[in-house]
Amino acid sequence: MPSVKFDLNGKPVVADYEPGMHFLEVLREELGVVSAKDGCAPEGTCGCCVVLIDGTPAMACLRKPEQMNGRDVVTVEGLPEEKRRVISEAFLLEGGVQCGFCIPGIIVRAASLIDRGQTGDRALVAKALDGHLCRCTGYGRILDSIQTAGEACGNGGKLPSEPRRHSYFGEEFGYRRNPAFANNGKKNGDGVGRSIPRQKGLEQSLGEVPFVDDMRVPGMLHGAMVLAEHPRAKVLKIHAEAALAMPGVVRVFTAADVPGNRGTGLNDPDQPVFVAEGELTCCVADFLAMVVADTSFHARQAATSVTVEYEVLEPLTDVFKALEPGAPLVHSNETFAPRASNVLQPTTAFSRGDVDEALAKSAHVLEATFDTQPIDIAFLEPESCLAVPLPNGGVKVHTQSQGSVYDHAQIARILKLDPSHVEIALAASGGAFGAKEELSIQGQTAVAALLLQRPVKTVLTREQSTQHHVKRHAMNVKLTVGADTDGRLTALRSRIVADAGGYHTTSAKCALRAACHSTGVYRIPNVDVEAKAVYTNNPNAGAMRGFGSNQAQFAMEGIMDVLAERVGIDGWDIRDRNILNPGDAFGTGQIMRESVRGIRETLESVKTVYKGAKYKGIGCGIKSTGLGNGTIEGGYIRLLVRPGPHIEILNGYTEMGQGVYTATIQAVCEETGLPADMMSIRWDKELGEKCGETWASRATTLSCAAAQKASQQLVADLKEIVRLKPDATYENALNQLAGREYYGECVYNFTTRPGTPESVLNPTTHLTFSYAAQVVILDEKGGLERVFVANDVGRAINPRLCAEQMEGGVHMGLGYALSENFTSTGGVPDSLALGDMGIVRAKHMPPVDVILVEVPDEVGGYGAKGVGEIGCVATAGAVAGALHSYDGIRRVRLPMDDAPAARPLIPKSRRRSRP
Repeated sequence: MPSVKFDLNGKPVVADYEPGMHFLEVLREELGVVSAKDGCAPEGTCGCCVVLIDGTPAMACLRKPEQMNGRDVVTVEGLPEEKRRVISEAFLLEGGVQCGFCIPGIIVRAASLIDRGQTGDRALVAKALDGHLCRCTGYGRILDSIQTAGEACGNGGKLPSEPRRHSYFGEEFGYRRNPAFANNGKKNGDGVGRSIPRQKGLEQSLGEVPFVDDMRVPGMLHGAMVLAEHPRAKVLKIHAEAALAMPGVVRVFTAADVPGNRGTGLNDPDQPVFVAEGELTCCVADFLAMVVADTSFHARQAATSVTVEYEVLEPLTDVFKALEPGAPLVHSNETFAPRASNVLQPTTAFSRGDVDEALAKSAHVLEATFDTQPIDIAFLEPESCLAVPLPNGGVKVHTQSQGSVYDHAQIARILKLDPSHVEIALAASGGAFGAKEELSIQGQTAVAALLLQRPVKTVLTREQSTQHHVKRHAMNVKLTVGADTDGRLTALRSRIVADAGGYHTTSAKCALRAACHSTGVYRIPNVDVEAKAVYTNNPNAGAMRGFGSNQAQFAMEGIMDVLAERVGIDGWDIRDRNILNPGDAFGTGQIMRESVRGIRETLESVKTVYKGAKYKGIGCGIKSTGLGNGTIEGGYIRLLVRPGPHIEILNGYTEMGQGVYTATIQAVCEETGLPADMMSIRWDKELGEKCGETWASRATTLSCAAAQKASQQLVADLKEIVRLKPDATYENALNQLAGREYYGECVYNFTTRPGTPESVLNPTTHLTFSYAAQVVILDEKGGLERVFVANDVGRAINPRLCAEQMEGGVHMGLGYALSENFTSTGGVPDSLALGDMGIVRAKHMPPVDVILVEVPDEVGGYGAKGVGEIGCVATAGAVAGALHSYDGIRRVRLPMDDAPAARPLIPKSRRRSRP
């Protein structure tokens, strides 16, 4: 076996490698350097693996080991200690880190820019980040972090006391925040309303928080997956002989090896762990086999030698053909889980008033059909799982799922074990945005570990991850809308068809959310809505940030712009004329509470910038907080008082970069007056069983409400100690409570599903809502110039974290509007390369101005509403309006890649196929 000699972080090393390996594999697998992350290897698109080679930033996955002989390699760990401190603290100060997966590579790049004295030019810094992707931040705060670090390094390492952008409430645009919240953190500087640093932000920046792929245990084997080559084909025979003969291979697993139930799926167990011989594939996301070997390299090499005999069938890829009578069934009698129809159940339909009569009496009747595209979620950490056999005959599974509780139940069924013999350990998550809700490789990895009685780790390659995980739903939205002579809405009929792809996942629920949000933020007295999700053999679709509301509101915002033109007023005025007020009915019939005033405040806050711009578009958005639709949901928190004194907080929701753990700590700080540095927080399995999935922008709202209740119990005991000992403080009184536990929960059970008998009596379909108004401004050439985003978050528990979420949402929304498109031919993706997805790069990202609006909600902790999803709901509509303002073209499909603003964003690989 050949070896390579080089200096690593100032020390000479020798590492063996095998022909065909790339240098990142040597660093991670042979030398244990895990700060250099593998987000796309060997594509070289994401920049997560950037290291310094002879002082120059380079992507380790693009280098061959033999090229590294005699070279000097520096990773984050090898940067000078003072520089490491300054840069990481700058990222923490400026809010440049969220999930943290991409940041170590960016910090290496930042160190190089600082050494070259190139951080003063913001445009130059943005261009230098062209080789890096970040799906969380929108890049602006990363640029801030790098520039602040550069200035600090030139100032003796001293960082400023305030971040570059510390105004979050739109004061510079004339907006005045709720005066009740002027004194942030009234009891303590770390309380609610203060921008305290993100928990573990320093460790995340430096790559010290372990993701699953960073974990190593003794005796560990490695798994590699074999995916379907055809979206619709009968699997005749799986040939593993060649793979079994390859170096290091221990075993090849197929459907025949699964001890228990092969069905997986949150809402419908229709997706098999492995497709068996004799069964049909339903899309290219299907797994057929898993190779386990002594190294990841051996496993992946051997997986390419597994061959499959198919009877290839004609795929069903047109959603409307799938609805035709006599259409072939995607899940036929020969498949793992046969269905009688291509329409997923349950469908959604609801109405109120008389739409036909209202349309007949309307002065304006508008009809339009809008089409939205599938896009890849493109979180940067590929799916990973580590399963370790337990002495009791069970398995411990390390996962980065958004809903580990559901992982637990499904894995137990797959293994045919009592749930008590399956243990879940939640690891850090390198982004998710909805696409880590379903099982991916956890079940297969657990099967291998159980049957081999060895630890097994499986990590999907970037291409496999893209092929397997869900996409945002392509939707067809047909609207008929009526209005009176003044443009006041009278009626809406909406027909929505969503392409679910091969399996159910969360498609019926996404169609439900699209239906519920189809009226947008507007009061419409007569409503008739139907939405359905339909099986096809296209790539799987499922949850993604916004969860169906983005597609529906792109359509509604487009109709509002057409209506404004008909009436002869601008986009701001037509929205002002129609937005919901307290006492109005939402689309589902839910009567809006006083907190709906937030949408009017967001609209008012952007009025001046919209009215004063030349080429501009405006979009409004509404997004439910919480699952609603008849679901019981809540927050559950346990406080453990430890010696020190120290408070350990247990939460059941998943932290994946959104900041829920930081917000939860702030709730405890608010009630107790104690500082955040006396506290820590971790995920707890028992509470996770109660919380369920971390989705629908509910984690902060519910966690803070529960933390408030638990903390109030603690405060009652602290007050009693202080009463008995007047010279005591809460800090020293806390020591006397060591060993005590305090539990708080906040449970809501008052919603109904629209279209059901229950909803007639109680039309409250959602826990609450957050609201947005966004303005997109174009320059004289039709390019993106600036985006103003106003979100009503109810209460900004941590303003900086809220602003980070909003900016990241806008970044994702711009890509959705202009450049991102996951195209397929015959159900087979045209490209699985991350670089072909059209994700907006740093140099193309316009400035984003944040205006936090705080109209507190009547439920939840401190009146907080959701923030993670609403940030990208209104963007596409605002972009469409801006493009029309520039060139007069009404665009009704996404992406709007024919526009001047899109041209710099389209990958070279896709430019020839653009209209």
